[in-house]
Amino acid sequence: MICETICKNRFFQPKPCPVSYLRLWSSACDNLSVFKTHQKENQREKMVEEFAFDNTEERRKIRRNNGAGWIEVIVGSMFSGKSEELIRRLRRAQIARQKVQVFKPVIDKRYSIEQIASHSGMTHISKPVMTAKELMAQIEDETQVVGIDEGQFFDMEIIQAVNQLANSGKRVIIAGLDQDYTGKPFEPMPQLLSIAEFITKTHAICVKCGETANYSQRTSDSTARVEVGASDKYEARCRQCFVPHSDAPTIV
Repeated sequence: MICETICKNRFFQPKPCPVSYLRLWSSACDNLSVFKTHQKENQREKMVEEFAFDNTEERRKIRRNNGAGWIEVIVGSMFSGKSEELIRRLRRAQIARQKVQVFKPVIDKRYSIEQIASHSGMTHISKPVMTAKELMAQIEDETQVVGIDEGQFFDMEIIQAVNQLANSGKRVIIAGLDQDYTGKPFEPMPQLLSIAEFITKTHAICVKCGETANYSQRTSDSTARVEVGASDKYEARCRQCFVPHSDAPTIV
């Protein structure tokens, strides 16, 4: 009883030797190192897996390692954030250390000749090309992700081109207008939508009433279907405020 009482007293408890401290410290460091390694691997895996949606079901689909690629299409009106979303996905692919190539039609010189640019100021280096054939000629074998901006300005051969890229195992991301200034489908975007595995529809804000905008309202006098411009020639409008021809710009 006396011995038990003495041992229970905090003044008489045995102290661990320095060797025990060192062993505990070494074990803790090893465990921390393993944890950090697993954490980095998990983070990189998540970066690679995230592509178009935050939806768990859609993320799960690309866990299939069958060697096939896929097509993502981002569509919407002008000023809806299509290029911004495209750039966001391309940057995440680069963070995941994937080989990325980006293309734009040579006709689009609004902000830069060799960069895709959003109206909000985001940019990404790209190669200007005239046709889908020229685009395909510049694709490198080791490329994993192909980004294409302003898809509506490409010829109809872009459909076969992106199918070929996806079939070869590449991820293809295309952004473009789904409607022209009259509200009609803007080829080849409808065809690209039909063959895409994943589709994102972006929306702007109507400058006249503040509602959700789905149309690109032309505010210049041109009647040409292809009229490259920005806020100097277009504004976002909702269904109620949109007119299928040129209209006077909204005075803000």
